[in-house]
Amino acid sequence: MKYTIQINSSPYQSNSTETAYQFIKSTLDMGHEVLRVFFYQEGAYHAFRFATPPDDEVQIVSRWSALARDYDIDLVVCISAAQRRGLLASNEAKRQGKVDNDVADGFRIAGLGLWVEAILEADRFIEFG
Repeated sequence: MKYTIQINSSPYQSNSTETAYQFIKSTLDMGHEVLRVFFYQEGAYHAFRFATPPDDEVQIVSRWSALARDYDIDLVVCISAAQRRGLLASNEAKRQGKVDNDVADGFRIAGLGLWVEAILEADRFIEFG
């Protein structure tokens, strides 16, 4: 079965982040496919490269990066949500006169077209947060 996942809440807003992450891991471990994880609204905060929670808390950004690397999952952040929150990839940062690439490894910024495409290709669409 093919899944597309959407995450709307920020990493530490509620336990929906943990629920989404565990659902994705379980789905992959059972041999299913996750086509894309789309981070929308406050979910854009999952992709901030420089997020530094205390050492005794879950390092959610690095967990997402590892998941993308280990399972070849497409982690996409909505471009509008990202820009509203100051999350810029290097090309957009340059265009805006900024210097940093704020996007964590494994994430990319794109438009809603990729979200629609993933929903059309998936057997199931699940939204968290």
